[in-house]
Amino acid sequence: MTYISLEQEYAKETGVTPQDIAKLRQWLKTQPHLPEKHITDLDLILAFHACNCSTGLAKQVLDLNLTLRTLFHNFYKDRSVDRASKVATDILFTSVTPLSSKGDKIFYSRILNTDPKIFHFGEAVKTVLMVLETLQYEEGTWPGLQFVIDYEGVTLAHFAKIDIFTLQHFLYYLQEGILLKLNGLQFINAPSFIDKLLMLMKPFMTKELMDKLHVHTANSKTLENFFSVEDLPKAENFEAHRDKTLKRLQEFRQYFEEEKHKRVTESLRPGKPKTISDIFGGVEGSFKTLDID
Repeated sequence: MTYISLEQEYAKETGVTPQDIAKLRQWLKTQPHLPEKHITDLDLILAFHACNCSTGLAKQVLDLNLTLRTLFHNFYKDRSVDRASKVATDILFTSVTPLSSKGDKIFYSRILNTDPKIFHFGEAVKTVLMVLETLQYEEGTWPGLQFVIDYEGVTLAHFAKIDIFTLQHFLYYLQEGILLKLNGLQFINAPSFIDKLLMLMKPFMTKELMDKLHVHTANSKTLENFFSVEDLPKAENFEAHRDKTLKRLQEFRQYFEEEKHKRVTESLRPGKPKTISDIFGGVEGSFKTLDID
């Protein structure tokens, strides 16, 4: 396991400086409910970069990220590497080496075992967040992320196993709390019944995310507007990609043991503690699109 160094990250010329991170660190020390000693400088860099180098926005998004890690038990409680490895054996979660035409990181996912009986949507989401986290710690910031979901082999029986509350939580996290810039959500090899999934998703999506969602049917050339289809993993390489992901998860076992401390102590939060009802009970707009500096 090799974490990206702070020197490597600052050398990227993203606009993030050590002085910016020092300011965030000083603010963090004044927040009694946040686990300051468990938050790394890389965590602060990821938050600051995800918020377009806005200090005020980064404070809110970092607080929300840690709050969601605390409240979203379905994603962040018992982050077992062994369980994630089992999921990642049946579903491929991998990054693609070539970047998109705009320099975005390409993250690709598809089912390998097409048996609906073994598909568990909640465990899949939990695992994809773990894999993305390992990549961020290895590589640091990206200009953005293109999240590609390949629907080849997916059936209505898979869609029937999607839990609506897990879907709501996942979409909320992608839009509001994740410490990266999600620049595209690409559905490829979309089946004729993809509209059924879109109907489930739309009530929980902001206009901003809707604009980033692109559906591509089989043999469509529209994906070429974002990156080359040739850059995506080929069937003959699926096993190698899977094994690399499984190896990375094992290497990050200690990381996930320590990550469980990145949680909020709500009893110490100034004002009143936050609950799930506070999160979904009337949040207006998106923190990530507010100009609050």
